[in-house]
Amino acid sequence: MALTIRKILENVQSGTIRIPAFQRGFVWDAERVAYLMDSIYKGYPFGALILWRTKEKLVHERQLGPFQLPEVEPDYPIDYVLDGQQRLTSIFGVFQTELTAVEDAPWTGIYFDMSAEADLQESQFICPSSEDIDLARHFPIGTFFDVTAYRKATADLPADRAELIDKVQSVFKEATIPTQEVATEDRARVAIVFERVNRLGVELDTFQLLSAWTWSEDFDLQERIRGLAEDVAPHGFGDISQDTNLILRCCAAVVAEDASPAALMGLKGADVRARFDEIENGVKGAIDFLRKNLRVHRLINLPYSALLVPLAVFFATPGSKGVDVSTAQRESLERWFWKACFSRRFSAGVLRNLKRDIDEMISLRKNGASALDKIAASTDAEYFADQSFTIGTVHTKTLILLLANKDPKSFVSGAGVDLGPVLQAYNREEFHHLMPRSFLKKKGISTSDINSLANFAIISAQDNKRLGGVAPSVYKKKMDVGSVDAILEAALCPHSLFDDDFHTFIEARARTLADYANKKMA
Repeated sequence: MALTIRKILENVQSGTIRIPAFQRGFVWDAERVAYLMDSIYKGYPFGALILWRTKEKLVHERQLGPFQLPEVEPDYPIDYVLDGQQRLTSIFGVFQTELTAVEDAPWTGIYFDMSAEADLQESQFICPSSEDIDLARHFPIGTFFDVTAYRKATADLPADRAELIDKVQSVFKEATIPTQEVATEDRARVAIVFERVNRLGVELDTFQLLSAWTWSEDFDLQERIRGLAEDVAPHGFGDISQDTNLILRCCAAVVAEDASPAALMGLKGADVRARFDEIENGVKGAIDFLRKNLRVHRLINLPYSALLVPLAVFFATPGSKGVDVSTAQRESLERWFWKACFSRRFSAGVLRNLKRDIDEMISLRKNGASALDKIAASTDAEYFADQSFTIGTVHTKTLILLLANKDPKSFVSGAGVDLGPVLQAYNREEFHHLMPRSFLKKKGISTSDINSLANFAIISAQDNKRLGGVAPSVYKKKMDVGSVDAILEAALCPHSLFDDDFHTFIEARARTLADYANKKMA
């Protein structure tokens, strides 16, 4: 299927082609618009427009780039632009002559350079500044579809240039823009299209989509999510409002028992409104559980943000009464958490695994038992010995939470570490090498080995500075004598640390960490 440029102009102005509110604004610059015109002129492929054909007009729509489209009663069906908005806006902006831009739009003034050599690579179309325009050389292509304006613009051209411009105009009048059409009233199908477009590298915001579809005039989804973020902010999770797709997954998981894009798009407004208190309870309960039982003090501490989704389902209850968690349920939730982290459960097959875990969470809450924690998972010493400590990666976040769950102690005084500030700040300053970097470099140990996960512990910057970059056997003298055993035990650290033999120590520490991790999953 394809549309001529004239047909595109007519359909946009008649209201048949429209821009949904979930689309982002126009971001192309003049150079990209000029290159698009050159591609059309030379017959180069530039991608198809993806249009969603529907009989239902959306409540909220976006203007087309800098153009406020007239309010007209459109002919049905309507074609909403799902992909190709930048191209469509460029074509409309350059060639339409009826509307005045409500914003600065210098890119609409595209000219054909009549003096430019025909070149397969270089563009013959430009967008010069007003003082650089030479009408003897630069022809305004915006006149191509306006008979009067075109006649006036060509009136004083020499015969050879008038003939050239006639040929250029003819190309554009005959050019067609390829389109792909999704004709459906099924929003779940539209969701699948979005997901596929996402995979092609075009980011579309599902949250904007659902907000645009508007569930109710008296229900503002964005406002409710802001309120939820404010409620959990004192507990370190205020940044949850920035991950709107995570919140939407929680909504779909609680209401539809499924967090897939199709389930998201299939949500009924009445159901979401009626159960949003339940959704809020679920998210708050999940956060409370993560903080108290797994030492997760911020959303960024989670190895996978998706871990929050099934937990929200477990804790989602109507009214003000929370879930009364039994010891067996708590242990099952904790085992599932650690298994999900060490098995990299949400690195692949995310939707399938989420669906299974959501179903098992419901069973665990209703029946007191389920197969939630029966997923296969274990770890070994190589996990900790071979991977490097890098803030923000899944394995590093998992290590940090593992260490936090042992209630680490100061490496100098032996006093308990206040994990709140450590995990909320979440920067490199609170995590240091057990065998100092400067000591190991002098021994010729490589940087990758030095930064092995097994060489890290929760050690404050202050303690690290006091211990210094010396051999462990030397800095041991600065540690509280009566607390050394307790400090090492809380750090999951073997006494071989003080033998100053790096490779032997790393092997022993990695085994200790793996043993503790497997105990958590057992």
